[in-house]
Amino acid sequence: MEQIKAKYKSHFKDGGFLISFFSSFFFLAVALIINFYAGMYATESASGSVTDIILSNTRAYDLDDIFVYGSVAFFFFIFFVCIVKPHRTPFTIKSIALFIVIRSIFITLTHIGPFPSQIPLTSNILSKLTFGGDLFFSGHTGMPFLLALIFWKDKTIRNIFVVFSLVFAIVVLFSHMHYTIDVLSAFFITYTIFHIAELFFHKDKLIWD
Repeated sequence: MEQIKAKYKSHFKDGGFLISFFSSFFFLAVALIINFYAGMYATESASGSVTDIILSNTRAYDLDDIFVYGSVAFFFFIFFVCIVKPHRTPFTIKSIALFIVIRSIFITLTHIGPFPSQIPLTSNILSKLTFGGDLFFSGHTGMPFLLALIFWKDKTIRNIFVVFSLVFAIVVLFSHMHYTIDVLSAFFITYTIFHIAELFFHKDKLIWD
């Protein structure tokens, strides 16, 4: 606990760090606005569904509870990690924002409609945060994998995020929320996004253990 306090005192007295810290949340806010309009556009422009090698050969399972409570647990864990490691917050938040912006571009380019047997969300909160036509690529699969790459050297944190990514990948596939290509491509695209973030936010990455 004393080490965490020392980190807060050290970093939050640094003007450069404060600028980076608050600008990361501004970047995130802008990214979420872009994501909202991109999601609305993708849903309004969605065409028909297509066949899928996995979805066409499996029945849909109601995994709503895992999806909802898993999402809540995931975001609380991100919050916890940022609290414990405040010096890593700017790069982490900016990377997440970049992920959201790039994914927003992808979903505006691809207008495939949801799979017919998709299990609808019953949660009022998460149903408002998803659009229906924002399929390619899977954010629930990609974002935990992005966090795993960011904290790759922290074995415990990395493994927790990898588990989140794999669980969400299974959930969105077996509930037919995403096509197989949405899930598989998420790992490859996210890996590229991570390296773009390292390039764009190099100075923030230097504030590291």
